[in-house]
Amino acid sequence: MRELLLNWYAKHGRDLPWRHTTDPYAILVSEIMLQQTQVDRVVPRYLAWLERWPTVETLAAASTADVIVAWQGLGYNRRALNLQRAARAVAEGGWPDDLTELPGVGPYTAGAVGNFAFGRDVLPVDVNIRRIQERTGEQFDGSCTQALFDLGATICLARIPRCEICPLAANCPSRGRRYEPERKQSQFEGSFRQRRAVALRAIAAGEAAGDDEAVASLAKDGLVVVTPDGPKLPE
Repeated sequence: MRELLLNWYAKHGRDLPWRHTTDPYAILVSEIMLQQTQVDRVVPRYLAWLERWPTVETLAAASTADVIVAWQGLGYNRRALNLQRAARAVAEGGWPDDLTELPGVGPYTAGAVGNFAFGRDVLPVDVNIRRIQERTGEQFDGSCTQALFDLGATICLARIPRCEICPLAANCPSRGRRYEPERKQSQFEGSFRQRRAVALRAIAAGEAAGDDEAVASLAKDGLVVVTPDGPKLPE
């Protein structure tokens, strides 16, 4: 299966900008941005981010307010704070052997950066990869990671996999099966997450947030600072 998968990827793999670098900082940026955000939305934001802050040192030295503003629209703004905190940790002490020591970096992200930047034979298992492994019964190694990402995103889909064009179908015990819908992420519209986003945009624009509960939540996460003159973005 590994050989079939890699041959398929050589012909059909997606051309994504973070696949043209082994810079751990650039790869970390892409992985943090890709968390719960569609690839098509991430690509232009990733390119713009690296144009503005091309190195760990430039992001570490940036204003946190500028970082938060630049992140707007990518969701889960705490990721922007953690990304800058990680950059500052690396700028001060270098890349640790255990990447989970960096703020906001869990086992999956550590595995991805370790694989793509440092050449470690680790398979960072996300939802797509776990689904393929469960359906095929195959345990893949780290060299298959990008191929598995693409197979899961374009062919081995959650509900109705496209088995008729899958390179692994001939040997897959789950060929032809259909699946129940996976649990959906809670709706953003009308949620407290949306209220936080609206309040943060208002504060970034120098306007009144008008939502004390959302502001308190943002302040708890370090996304705003409450001053006698009202909430502001951190310096």
